[in-house]
Amino acid sequence: MRATGARRPTPLSEAGEPNRIGEDRRLALSLVLVSRETEERFAAFVELLARWRRATNLISESTFPHVWTRHIADSAQLLALSQGATRWLDMGSGAGFPGLIVAIQLADVAGAVVHCVDSDRRRCAFLREAARATRAPAVIHPVRIESLAPNDVGAVDCVTARAFAPLLKTLEFAKPWLETGAVGLFPRGRSAVKEPDPEPAPPHYAIETIRSVIDAEAAILRVRKS
Repeated sequence: MRATGARRPTPLSEAGEPNRIGEDRRLALSLVLVSRETEERFAAFVELLARWRRATNLISESTFPHVWTRHIADSAQLLALSQGATRWLDMGSGAGFPGLIVAIQLADVAGAVVHCVDSDRRRCAFLREAARATRAPAVIHPVRIESLAPNDVGAVDCVTARAFAPLLKTLEFAKPWLETGAVGLFPRGRSAVKEPDPEPAPPHYAIETIRSVIDAEAAILRVRKS
């Protein structure tokens, strides 16, 4: 006879996940320094992501144990490259990388705002809940970036996009804000560094390649109108 009330043994993959996440958290926070308050908000975000990830396919299961380095720290490093930007536009925010992570970092900055744009309404529902839980100054736009009018967000200091589109397409979408003085910060990852975009960027843009502090083989492109 099977005993009632017995707990199901936790699979090793689940039992080991908290330890891996804890180690990854320590590594991430050694690479990108943040305040204790910001760290706590990041932790609240990760807890919420853990609950939502399977239902909404926010990130792949294989990357979740490394969420602190691969997603949070990788996004958080952009703030130091923005030259004091407080008004941001993040194109294709997905699960909040980098837009919501930057918004969390700006939570105590007066007048700061991050506009997160994503066409998937389930992801936008998560972003709204995450912004509420972390008190991040984020405005969520459930639309495609090409249908977003510049007047919908106003002037911004920085435009971001991570794993969004080829460089030329990204620059095309970001053009209304780059042309009015915003800086673009576009993490490109390993594959883009090894396989550069086949077509050069328009000559009126000055593009600086910055090595990622999270992955020495990855890069971030900082773009300005020249």
